Amino acid sequence: MSQLISEREFLGSKIGGKNPFFLIAGPCVMESRELLDRVASEMLDICKSLGITYIFKSSFDKANRSSISSFRGVGLEEGMKNLDFIKNKYDIPVLTDVHESYQVEALEPVVDVFQIPAFLCRQTDLIAKAAETGKWVNVKKGQFLAPSDSRHIVNKIKDSGSEKYLITERGTTFGYNNLVFDTRVIPILHSMDIPIVFDGTHSAQLPGGAGDITGGQREFIPDLVRAAVALGIEGLFMEVHPDPPAAKSDSTTQFYLSKMGKFLENLIKLDRFIKNENWNHESD
Repeated sequence: MSQLISEREFLGSKIGGKNPFFLIAGPCVMESRELLDRVASEMLDICKSLGITYIFKSSFDKANRSSISSFRGVGLEEGMKNLDFIKNKYDIPVLTDVHESYQVEALEPVVDVFQIPAFLCRQTDLIAKAAETGKWVNVKKGQFLAPSDSRHIVNKIKDSGSEKYLITERGTTFGYNNLVFDTRVIPILHSMDIPIVFDGTHSAQLPGGAGDITGGQREFIPDLVRAAVALGIEGLFMEVHPDPPAAKSDSTTQFYLSKMGKFLENLIKLDRFIKNENWNHESD
């Protein structure tokens, strides 16, 4: 397995070293308050029972849609209210995407983790603005970006006065309308002591592969996630929905809420085995 990174504090718990992975999970986009409430409640119960730190995720605006007619979300104002509702009702940290710097300032009182979308991972001003809040910043590594170039993202955050950074792996462009999860990404980022989140649902996408929407292969999500956990990741990202085929965004890759309990139960066993076996190795 790849080497373990140094231990650090994260939202009241610890990551790195032999600590278990944390989970970022929720519906892709905010469809309704009722949907967010149901997912947050069920996911929190599951994570509590398994001892997993849980961060709720949902997007108020999906600006990077395939088609201009695609559903984007409820907007910034309503999105802030929804995140504040979930955060206070369940006493859990919340995460959402930001696409422009002004959104960071508006969301700062509510959000615990700012997420930078993959297509914006080189946007210096946006990354710096998020880092300057002192909140955690999760940057999704672009599908076009070499893993070693993630150091430039980290340096932008550090130069903005923060050490609170995560890099999310979500697949690499592999020809047209296809992504591949290159497992070498994990040890490369770990060699730079960068905490890694693996995006198990977006890594199964087929960008633009369904005509005017992004396609996907949900059936491969469990295998991709198990491979990443076996490499000792710090965090796992999953978009979940009670009825994924009916979801208004990423309907081909959101994971079934009903399957998350058993899935996570098996994953945490794998995580505990891998990190406690101390399988670190030196190059021949």
